[in-house]
Amino acid sequence: MHPDIPTEGRIEAGRHLLPVRVYYEDTDLTGIVYHANYLRYMERGRTEMLRHAGVDHNVAMAAGDGFWAVHSMNIIWHRPARLDDRLIVVTRVTKVRAAATELVQEVCRGAERLCSATVTAAFLSMDGRPQRQSKLWHDRFTTLMQQADTV
Repeated sequence: MHPDIPTEGRIEAGRHLLPVRVYYEDTDLTGIVYHANYLRYMERGRTEMLRHAGVDHNVAMAAGDGFWAVHSMNIIWHRPARLDDRLIVVTRVTKVRAAATELVQEVCRGAERLCSATVTAAFLSMDGRPQRQSKLWHDRFTTLMQQADTV
């Protein structure tokens, strides 16, 4: 990888791992990560996991196939991240349905879980209605889920 290209993370045992550094802009005046910024970290993790699964938002939308959108999220903050921490966003598929995929995400500092969320992402037509995701995507997400289940 060229050193000037941002990291896309990696897939390991069916889980997508994305390294993130906490910058000053991510924190409140106490140096603790502002709660909403965990949502940004997780969005980056989901987006990069989709890329690894071969899902290209731009291509799908340009072809009029549709787009992914978060339908629901249940989030728990366990411990605070702080300025300069090196974090890993872990994303794994836990359920694949015709028009939606459920994910579990964790933001960790080493082995310590700081934040966790269950996310349902729906595949929507260009007019915003739920529609079936392609068989190719369904199969790729199912493979990732099965690989993560074997660990």
